[in-house]
Amino acid sequence: MIQLKRFSLPDALTTGLRKALSPLSLLMLTVAGIVNAFGVVLFLSPVALYDSGISGTSMLLAQAASRVPFSIFLIVLNVPLFLYGLRREGAVFTIRSIYTVVIYSLAAAFFGRFAAPGASPIAGSDLLLCAVFGGLISGVGSGTTIRYGGALDGIEVLAVIFSRRLGMTVGTFVMAYNAVLYVIAGAVMGNWILPLYSIVTYAVGIKAVDFIVEGLDKTKAAMIITDHPQDICRELSAAFGTGITLIDAHGYYSGDSKTLVYFVVNRFQIARMRTIVHDIDERAFISITEVSDLFGKNAK
Repeated sequence: MIQLKRFSLPDALTTGLRKALSPLSLLMLTVAGIVNAFGVVLFLSPVALYDSGISGTSMLLAQAASRVPFSIFLIVLNVPLFLYGLRREGAVFTIRSIYTVVIYSLAAAFFGRFAAPGASPIAGSDLLLCAVFGGLISGVGSGTTIRYGGALDGIEVLAVIFSRRLGMTVGTFVMAYNAVLYVIAGAVMGNWILPLYSIVTYAVGIKAVDFIVEGLDKTKAAMIITDHPQDICRELSAAFGTGITLIDAHGYYSGDSKTLVYFVVNRFQIARMRTIVHDIDERAFISITEVSDLFGKNAK
């Protein structure tokens, strides 16, 4: 008698799928795909403006091959790139990204029924309005996707993989790709005004992504070098009630022992923090940097 072995997924893959397809992630990634499609299809596509990356490439190809819809190019170009980056980016990122691209594609096909060439159904034929609001809305969709562990554009995967080999940063790689895309679009369509407005779309979209991913009110990290660490920590703790970290240090030229106080505040607390520190040690050196995300509990 032949017995069939029961097929089961590896535990790591099963755990990855459960994490990638959690209800909150699915909800937010679905919203992100729909929002991105709304901005691109109802603001950019009708007036022949171009999104960035693979999305912009898909728009250009859809214009050149009018029989193949934009939504098909989105899937055909993006999915292989995400699968190509599977080993480096991981299963959770890949699953979330492909899912969001599929939602983006389906929503683009749906919204396409309400858009006609020549004018946006919302902003009319005003290229500046279409560029600004198309970039803003699509940027919100892209930023939300990144915020919840995915990506809407396969060019980001290529940037991570190839940018270091080419001796450039990820941001430079993406910018270079988009520059080439807009030049090709201008040459193919015989119109340089639309690619120039598309640069406005790209700039607004980047700012929108930064806003969604990092937030409007970024947290600040203060590093304080002082000879009176205990007094300063006592006053800062009493004033703000947050954790403080002490790090041993020494001066390069003097060789004197110093203490570095690491303290996280928001931008409204910086002035008060500076006053407290300099009231205790007027020679204290304070360096303030922006912090995009915080994970874990305060160090006590």
